[in-house]
Amino acid sequence: MAIRQMRYNNDEILRKVCKEVSVVDDRIRELLDDMMDTLHSMPNGAALAANQVGILKRLVVIDYEDQYLKLVNPKIVGSSGTQECVEGCLSFPNRYGKTIRPQKVTVQALDENGVEVLLTGEGPMAKCFCHELDHLDGEVFLDKAIEIFDD
Repeated sequence: MAIRQMRYNNDEILRKVCKEVSVVDDRIRELLDDMMDTLHSMPNGAALAANQVGILKRLVVIDYEDQYLKLVNPKIVGSSGTQECVEGCLSFPNRYGKTIRPQKVTVQALDENGVEVLLTGEGPMAKCFCHELDHLDGEVFLDKAIEIFDD
């Protein structure tokens, strides 16, 4: 396991679209483990997308609200409702924004063993899923913010 270098602010990799993973193998599992180690090394982190550590693959790790997830090729396959959220991001320290997100989302992905999973998140977990999956498409929460404020 290793702690990866975080990418911050105007780093161009945060704006790139991540590529689908074709095979979930030991290399992908190692990357997911490294991402989780990196997440755990950061204060107040809930989740991390691969491009936040310089990897252009569709990978997300989450350790939030009793959910410990390593997701490969996650995509939102359903959503409902709306909620107003306050979001921050490990890649944008001390910046926050108010966003409008779905109240409930369903995500389809592969787990670290290549097994398909279907996950549903509501409230804060729905926000978390949306935030991380946006990263994989080169979008950051500041793009969706209706109000931005600094700490």
